[in-house]
Amino acid sequence: MSAKQELGFIGVGRMGIHMAGRLLEAGYGVTVFDLNETNVARLVQRGAKRAASPAEVASTAETVLASLPTPDIVKAVAAEVATGSKVKTFIDLSTTGPVAAKEVAAVLAAKGIAAVDAPVSGGPSGAEKGTVAVMVACPKDLAETLRPVVEVIGKMFWVGAEPGQGQAMKLVNNILSATAVAMTSEALAMGAKAGLDADTMIAVINSGSGRNTATEDKFPRCVLNRRFDFGFAIGLMHKDAKLAVQFAESLGVPMIVGNAVNQLLSITESIEGFNGDLTTTARTVEKWAGVEIKGKAAK
Repeated sequence: MSAKQELGFIGVGRMGIHMAGRLLEAGYGVTVFDLNETNVARLVQRGAKRAASPAEVASTAETVLASLPTPDIVKAVAAEVATGSKVKTFIDLSTTGPVAAKEVAAVLAAKGIAAVDAPVSGGPSGAEKGTVAVMVACPKDLAETLRPVVEVIGKMFWVGAEPGQGQAMKLVNNILSATAVAMTSEALAMGAKAGLDADTMIAVINSGSGRNTATEDKFPRCVLNRRFDFGFAIGLMHKDAKLAVQFAESLGVPMIVGNAVNQLLSITESIEGFNGDLTTTARTVEKWAGVEIKGKAAK
């Protein structure tokens, strides 16, 4: 693949703006579309071209990437992309669940377009640094052809040849990530109410067997200082957890803990709103417990 290849990018929100930006920095031509005009303008200032619709993006580039918030939006965008005159490959970086991924692949296949199921994990900071995990599901030879593009965004993992396998891997990852946030919220609230210092708890946990992604990063960076600014919407994580629970049920796999986590995220979303920060899950637990998980860095 030429470093000057023209790419399309649809969806430049919290994750997409960073991934599209990395592609620009790597020397690719990038045509972007999003309803968020502010983010589009930022990328245009960095050298991107603006498109008026997903169909226009798909008429300017053979390879189109998308980073979108919900399965319904992905399906609607894919239907528009299918009308493009140039697109040959559609790389979906979103989290939609295996069922939606298969539906999208079928719509695109009818137009001779290859669907690449490639959800990412690592949050906005990982997207900015290019350290996200990209879980690619498509024929192996196609995955290798796309590797130069994908590895600008993050670390590529080929997880299977069938659409939906990337989504399955993402749901495995995200239900674990959500559980870490939920259980860390409850455990630290318990400790705080027992009179333990929050900073000390985090230090002990991260030196012992209880450490996890929430104790190592999210809580020290976003909860103990009371900023709640991790940058990932609670509504999106609730969506991911709900998809995981539904998928597990379809496979006949018990999801006892997952159901409880999904419920806590649902309650937090109802309190904080869809765009509330993921880390406000801790605030939900705090309100019930009548305590704050507050470190020395808090103002």
